[in-house]
Amino acid sequence: MSISIKVQSCIERASWIRKMFEEGARLRQIHGEENVFDFTLGNPSVEPPEAFRQKLQELANNPIPGMHRYMNNAGYEETRAAVASRLSEDSPRKVEARHVVMTCGAGGALNVALKTILNPGEEVLILAPYFVEYKFYVDNHGGVTREVWTDRETFQLDLDAIEAAIGANTRAVIVNSPNNPTGVVYPRQDLEALGRLLERKQQELERTIFVISDEPYARIAFDGLQVPNIFSCVKNSMVVTSHSKDLALPGERIGYLAANPVMEDVERFMEGAVFCNRVLGFVNAPALAQRLVAQLQHVSVDVAEYQRKRDLLYNHLASLGFSMVKPGGAFYLFPRSPLPDDLEFVRLAQRHNVLLVPGTGFGAPGYFRIAYCIEEQIIRRSLPAWQTIAREAGL
Repeated sequence: MSISIKVQSCIERASWIRKMFEEGARLRQIHGEENVFDFTLGNPSVEPPEAFRQKLQELANNPIPGMHRYMNNAGYEETRAAVASRLSEDSPRKVEARHVVMTCGAGGALNVALKTILNPGEEVLILAPYFVEYKFYVDNHGGVTREVWTDRETFQLDLDAIEAAIGANTRAVIVNSPNNPTGVVYPRQDLEALGRLLERKQQELERTIFVISDEPYARIAFDGLQVPNIFSCVKNSMVVTSHSKDLALPGERIGYLAANPVMEDVERFMEGAVFCNRVLGFVNAPALAQRLVAQLQHVSVDVAEYQRKRDLLYNHLASLGFSMVKPGGAFYLFPRSPLPDDLEFVRLAQRHNVLLVPGTGFGAPGYFRIAYCIEEQIIRRSLPAWQTIAREAGL
């Protein structure tokens, strides 16, 4: 075999999201672009804000000498300072540039964080439904994932289940709010309760337990909801995020890791994170992207556009009898499958050129995910197909 047994096994368990996205490409060749309704990938169709294009043009016309060279492994000081200043607005303690490492997206930040803190065999709790890559990222660094279900009716934190899952080998809990795939936002009181729970368990077990807050959707929240700053809720916490969603820059792979200033031994943690950013091969986050996002920390895509798409699709599906939690943010719906087998339901939808991701891909059989970050006209054209699907599924 030309690849390792382990990698072969991972490929076989790999992301349903990519599998269905590739199926969409095949169907578009057969039926035409306008007749395929692809809700698989969280790849924003919106363009970056005008401020991004202006800054990009400014840099192109007035290049800074040496702007494409290597920099400090943690990233440009001015970029880290800009990120820290933005985080400090909602943090109880001032975040400084030294608490930030610029990374190759949120995926890079997660891998840096996990490599920094994990010893072989230590456990990371992931909350189902979860982003499937978490399992691979934890495995990358010798850790073990332990799945803990959220509340099955609301998808909110189940603190009793989290407490029951914490043991002598627990090293971290990954939280993701607004959540992929459910779109729920965890309220402040629940995150504060999680912080108190972990403080108690850390004293009992005499070990540090981190919360890694995965926040690429933190600026995409609806109905006036505010996404709480994890630093104000959990002492031993860190943020991993990217500008893939809030600035619609997924292809630029620009994000960061930031540590709570009051984290235990925070300076040693940051020393480890900078080292891991280098030895994992990321070396530096993209230089040009760093220059740009430093000036765009208060800029975001138009969230109202996503809320309009959410309401359009949510209201239509609810009227057809689909059962789902109304998302508070991000750009996903996660309905319950009307057929017992979510894979069978996804195949049914596929026969009508509607492409979805089964909940099985998120550790949640019996559900399916819809990514509505596509053009609104595509959503509107898909509505008759949804009606046919609902009828054939028995709704």
